Order: sequence, then C-alpha cells, then structure tokens
Amino acid sequence: MSETRDPRPRRRRLLRAVVGLLVLLAVIGYFAVQRDSNGGGGAPFCVAGADPIGEDETSATYEMSPEQAANAATIAAVGVAKGLPDRAVTIALATAMQESALRNLDHGDRDSLGLFQQRPSMGWGTPAQITDPVYSAGIFYDHLVDVPGYSRLPLTVAAQKVQRSGFPQAYAKHEPDATVLTAAFAGGGTLNCGGPAPAGPGDPERVRADLVRIFGKDGMHTMSAQGGQGGQAGRSTGGGQVAPEPEVTLVEKKNGGEEATRRSRAMAHWAVANSKAMGISRVSYGRHGWIAGKDRGRWQDKGGAGTKDAAKDTHYAGPGEVRIFMAR
Repeated sequence: MSETRDPRPRRRRLLRAVVGLLVLLAVIGYFAVQRDSNGGGGAPFCVAGADPIGEDETSATYEMSPEQAANAATIAAVGVAKGLPDRAVTIALATAMQESALRNLDHGDRDSLGLFQQRPSMGWGTPAQITDPVYSAGIFYDHLVDVPGYSRLPLTVAAQKVQRSGFPQAYAKHEPDATVLTAAFAGGGTLNCGGPAPAGPGDPERVRADLVRIFGKDGMHTMSAQGGQGGQAGRSTGGGQVAPEPEVTLVEKKNGGEEATRRSRAMAHWAVANSKAMGISRVSYGRHGWIAGKDRGRWQDKGGAGTKDAAKDTHYAGPGEVRIFMAR
C-alpha cells in the first residue's frame, strides 16, 4: 500500500517563508521612512552620484555610511590635492573598497592596517601613520604614480602593482562604484548626506587644520576660520543679538582655472561627508547649499549671485567660494 506524504510540513515551511519576507519588507520600509522622515533627519546615510545636484533618480549611485563617506572623501581629496587625474582617484577608491570596505581598520591579515591594509613590516609606515587616512591615501598615490602608464592600465593591474594582493582580480568588481564616487568627490557629481543635524558644536579651527593637512597651502585658495570654538560662538553678544555661526571660508584666487574649481568641489563634498563627525551644520558652494537634517540630505539650488534669494541668505556662497558652517 503506497503512503501519501503529509503536506502540512511543506505548508508550514511556505508560511514561515512568507512571514519572514513580510517582516523583511516591513524592516526595509521602516528604515526608509526613518531615513526620509523629518526632512532627512532619520538614520544617517550618504549617497554619491554623478548628477550635479543629485536630482536625477536614474543616474548611478552608491550608498554608504557617514564613516565610509568621510574616508572616501579623504581618499579623493588627497588625490585632487596632488593634482592627479580622476583615473588615479578611481583606482585608489576601488582598492580601498576591496581592502577595507572604506573603513579605517585596526586589524587585518598579519600586520595589515587601515583603509588600504598596508603593512608596517613591508615599509608602508608606522601603525599610527597607516591608520591616518590622509597619510595612507598619500602613500598609496605616491606608489601608484611610480607605475609606468598606470592611467592606461586595467584597474586590476594598476592596483595590483601597488598592493601585491593575493587576489588581484577582486578589485575589478568595485570599479563601477568607484567611478561613481570619483564623480561625486572629484568631478561634476555630488554627495548627499541625510540624518540628524549634529548634536554637538563644531570647531572651525579643527576643520581648517584638516583642510590644510589635505590640501596644504595650494596657492589656489585663501582660507579663513571665524568664530572660535563652536560652543562659544552661539552666545549672546548683548542686546539680544546672537553671534554669527562659526565658519570656515575658502575663496578661489583669480586665474585658478578648472583645477581650483575641482579643489573647491572636493572641499565642499569633503565637508558634507565629515559633517556628522565634525559638527558641520551646513555647506554652501556656488549656487548650491546643503543643510544637515534638511531636504533629505540633498543639495539645494540657492539661486545665483545678485538674486533676491541670495541677498536674503546670509549663508550664500559667491562664485568660487566654499563656506562651511559649524553647529553651535
């Protein structure tokens, strides 16, 4: 006599699968609502894209945490500061994406450390140097430019000649995303960062010092920091007046050309990427502005110089100018 299998276990498994899928969709929906709630004041996130002000929903994008965005911004900014082409920046970003997922790791294979998993025992520097993103990116680029014709080589080949990895082909899968990041930080793209506004005050001197470390005294910008410690700048000046927000201002010098513009864009997006960690509340560059916790983290068009909107907005940046405002 043949036996008929009981269909109930299969039905239970199917029911569990359906319930699990519904729970997953609910979780995804919850975080999507959180991210877009309160004008972008939900969970922190950053999205890089090739679109100039991030309005083209069909363009390629790459989403990451504020920590990853800050590290990617530093890698790109160091390349821009060295005057290297976009191809060099893409190679560096793809390498760091594979080696550390854009995280500044304090561990790795054997004595490997940092964004690029560089090894002190192989002459890359001390552990303290290697875990400094500005240093580690700089020494990566120094080795990369020593590779003859690196900009014409396949990305995997160029990266491998610097890294000497046991898995050289692994870099290839990151090239499309690294290209998007390069457009955002070093080209004509943009970086949008949403999440709550900074909870604590920012220090313009710290921001200025970090920008000087990355870009040096490049001769293309004048730089000033105003307002002292962010915690002091919000105090009343008497008569009910409140002191202006502390800020760092960078102004392109005349005849700086496209290279100065490229650096300005890199500085502006570096500030947005580091806003959470450094207490930056808003950034203005040219005709666009970004405000922490507002507009779902997107850059907004503020109007051109001389317009009524610009005249009313005390945070407006003029042509060739980057203004970085601190929370207080």
